Amino acid sequence: MEDIKAYMQQVGRQARAASRIMAQADTATKNRALTEIAAALQSQSVQLLVANARDVAAARDNGLDDASVDRLTLTEKTVRGMAEGLRQIAQLPDLIGAISDLSYRPSGIQVGRMRVPLGVIGIIYESRPNVTADAAGLCLKSGNAAILRGGSEALHSNQSIAACVHAGLRAAGLPETAVQVIATTDRAAVGELITMKDYVDVIVPRGGKSLIARISEEARIPVIKHLDGVCHVYIDDEADLDKAIRIADNAKTHRYGVCNAMETLLVAQSVAAKVLPRLCKIYLDKNVELRGDEAARALVKQMSAATEEDWFTEYLAPILAVRVVAGLDEAIAHIATYGSQHTDSIVTENYSKAMRFLREVDSSSVMVNASTRFADGFEYGLGAEIGISTDKLHARGPVGLEGLTSQKYVVFGTGQVRT
Repeated sequence: MEDIKAYMQQVGRQARAASRIMAQADTATKNRALTEIAAALQSQSVQLLVANARDVAAARDNGLDDASVDRLTLTEKTVRGMAEGLRQIAQLPDLIGAISDLSYRPSGIQVGRMRVPLGVIGIIYESRPNVTADAAGLCLKSGNAAILRGGSEALHSNQSIAACVHAGLRAAGLPETAVQVIATTDRAAVGELITMKDYVDVIVPRGGKSLIARISEEARIPVIKHLDGVCHVYIDDEADLDKAIRIADNAKTHRYGVCNAMETLLVAQSVAAKVLPRLCKIYLDKNVELRGDEAARALVKQMSAATEEDWFTEYLAPILAVRVVAGLDEAIAHIATYGSQHTDSIVTENYSKAMRFLREVDSSSVMVNASTRFADGFEYGLGAEIGISTDKLHARGPVGLEGLTSQKYVVFGTGQVRT
């Protein structure tokens, strides 16, 4: 335990020192690091996939569930996606140092706000090794240092990606300690990381509900988090039903083990008989287990009865809860009662209803006529994301560059003194 504490303190000191250098780094240097990391990922893709195959094989041997194995697995396509995400981040405007809202006051001073890095960001995540590249890229472009603690199941993958990150940092003349991937699988390292107030400015947990709940409860550092992704699609009585079927199918079956997959389908009563049998046939053909209320089960006999708990549940699996509602008011009320403020979508051709849904549904992403699967930093044009926040303070929704910065007031004077 003492060795872990000493190790983490060293990591923290190195990160704090690196954060000061990163805050001063110019845009060209940061962008070069990003493009060099992207090049390293692609040139080392074979080695990355070999390392990942070791992790996947061990995960299967250890009985890791299918959803977690899916999140753990890298392919040539995902490696290319990591590299492309980094190149997109390099192309984004550099927010650091930008001054906004500059205005004169009656005293003659000018007051504005400057965008600045947060400092050192600790990121704790499970399964997904692509987070290592995404997080490194976003932290670098936003002028921060990062301490990354991936799950033990992805150790070889994360260390292989970290080698590419360090190669890119070296090529750009930046300190390798600007991104440190924790080399131990000892859980005590997490306990140290989330309490190192002198060295870490914010913690971002990405993983299962139990991990995020633990971090939120034990951390002595501000946390950017979401606990659940109980996402809804509501098919309105004025929806284009063909459009609704495509959206609801994609929202559930595109990928199951992700936080922006639909977990509850709400359908307006007046169109339920037209849309549910067609849509549920698609789900059943894809082996999705359906759990519905009485009205839904009357239309689809293969559906089992939903319990109260089902409306609260993030399945991360081929299971879907289905409820027939009277209309928009009941749909909004259901989401307010059972939702997790992550992502919710309405399918409707009625502009007024769409705008009501956008105003009244209190989630980090609210959509009209689009799949919930779009709730993602890459899809939002952020280049990548460090996570999705359902908090209301500081950052909300997919957390990209702006979410990893803060603002400070700046004042320009010409010799004024206060009287």
